[in-house]
Amino acid sequence: MSAMLVRLLLAVGISAGLVGAWRLASAFVLWRSGRSASRLGEFARGTPGVVFFTTADCVTCKAAQRPALAALRARMGEAVQVIEVDAQDNVALARDWAVLSVPTTFILDRDGRPRQVNHGFASADKLAAQIASVA
Repeated sequence: MSAMLVRLLLAVGISAGLVGAWRLASAFVLWRSGRSASRLGEFARGTPGVVFFTTADCVTCKAAQRPALAALRARMGEAVQVIEVDAQDNVALARDWAVLSVPTTFILDRDGRPRQVNHGFASADKLAAQIASVA
């Protein structure tokens, strides 16, 4: 085998390992947050939702994530609910949901179970597709 082929196989193996680790970490976050989903008193069963973790000083939250959520609400209307949580005011809830950075959004199914998580900005199109996959 040539050295180039060995390097390529090594790179592919490392990449696959990182993707697997990312998926495992995301699954853990969803499992952990699902245990505390009942603490979202605002959630109304029967309609899928988005939980949006933010802070008062998050520039990306104000400049990009809030407008994306407004566009999502305009597009989907009553078919989606959005729950905003200030991670600094609700430290215990943010910790329970394993929120390490903002913005972080979780997609909830009709029963309030977290099904997907987005660390960082998520566009209205991405959120709509995620909601459609759990609705």
